[in-house]
Amino acid sequence: MKLWQKNTSVNNQVEVFTVGQDREMDLFLAAFDVLGSLAHTRMLNSIGLLDDADLALVQRELKNIYQQIADGKFIIEEGVEDVHSQVELLLTQRVGDAGKKIHSGRSRNDQVLVDLKLFFRHQIEELVKSSKELFDLLIELAEIHKDKLLPGYTHLQIAMPSSFGLWFGAYAESLIDDLELMLGAFKVTNKNPLGSAAGYGSSFPLNRQMTTDLLGFECLNYNVVYAQMGRGKTERILAQAMSSIAATLNRMAMDACLFMNQNFGFISFPDELTTGSSIMPHKKNPDVWELIRGRSNQLQALPNTISMLTTNLPSGYHRDMQLLKENLFPAFQSLMSCLDMAKLMLKNIKIKENILDDEKYTYLFSVEVVNNLVLEGLPFREAYKKVGLDIEAGQFKTDRKVNHTHEGSIGNLNLKEVKTAMEKLQAQFNFNKIEKAIQNLVR
Repeated sequence: MKLWQKNTSVNNQVEVFTVGQDREMDLFLAAFDVLGSLAHTRMLNSIGLLDDADLALVQRELKNIYQQIADGKFIIEEGVEDVHSQVELLLTQRVGDAGKKIHSGRSRNDQVLVDLKLFFRHQIEELVKSSKELFDLLIELAEIHKDKLLPGYTHLQIAMPSSFGLWFGAYAESLIDDLELMLGAFKVTNKNPLGSAAGYGSSFPLNRQMTTDLLGFECLNYNVVYAQMGRGKTERILAQAMSSIAATLNRMAMDACLFMNQNFGFISFPDELTTGSSIMPHKKNPDVWELIRGRSNQLQALPNTISMLTTNLPSGYHRDMQLLKENLFPAFQSLMSCLDMAKLMLKNIKIKENILDDEKYTYLFSVEVVNNLVLEGLPFREAYKKVGLDIEAGQFKTDRKVNHTHEGSIGNLNLKEVKTAMEKLQAQFNFNKIEKAIQNLVR
């Protein structure tokens, strides 16, 4: 079944090529396609295009299909082109002609657009929640290990004292900026394209504000041409936000791989979270962190992939857009897996004590000595030169004490302020409003 087919048959080779992986990808959209139809049919009833009796039949069966999807019993049958066709086929089989009326006032173009927006919105909520869980864990670890020092590096050379409080806290604060980008993507996503039809509106007196409210969108994509132009752009912006989270995970994973290395030995993990070698019995490989690093590199390439798919397209819909799903949908699962595995590893991390007691870290404290001389009245350049000459002459001495008190330093991590910033950011997503709207649709 195809929503667009009339009396001619499509060449089988053409059909296989054009459908591609759409049927598999569309299973991700099934629940959201039903939600869009629940809202659309209520709007059709309000403008006289669907009478009360037909609306009751359609709403009842759409809710049954929604439950069928939730129970994992929904499939797209062989010969059915996509999720939109499958839902309409089931509906028509169950309620007859009333099911044939639900497509009035919309095109498959705006139908898939609203499905995608609803799906993306749901995925954003899942990513935000998972990122917040990782953030909370990092803040907790920063507080627990705030007094444990480790070397700080520049150019991968021993530089200045750092701490595990700083290390964990840095990645926590990084997630705030990542979610700032995700909030921007959410705002772009949370606009209703339904009613734009094929991209040029409809001669039916559609009430687009009604479907906007029913689906819990913040506002409309007002211009019907832009609603269609937003496909590809929305995906690219969302991919950029996802790639930002991935970049944070990538750097954390690289640090973890280094710090686990025997030449560093700063952190370790239980044997069951590492893997071994087929010939070297001593090996404990950081495979989880390496795969997080690899997957997050793939995710950072995603915005460019989407840009290349949509570059040089004129306004209006083009079938190229179908391929976006094949790149973006699996990326959601990959990023969620990376977040979940990072949380698992960090919940089981073991921190080495007294790392800086090792003699090779003596010069980490050179800046502390320079600053102490400055506090005693010596100009900075003279203090710097004196300490440098002492190091060259092998006369450098330090008590290995660190006294950092300013905001964001070893002795003043500002974890409370960082937590407050995350809480304010998370509140701006206002997922509760969306949840209430969806529950009102399906109950």
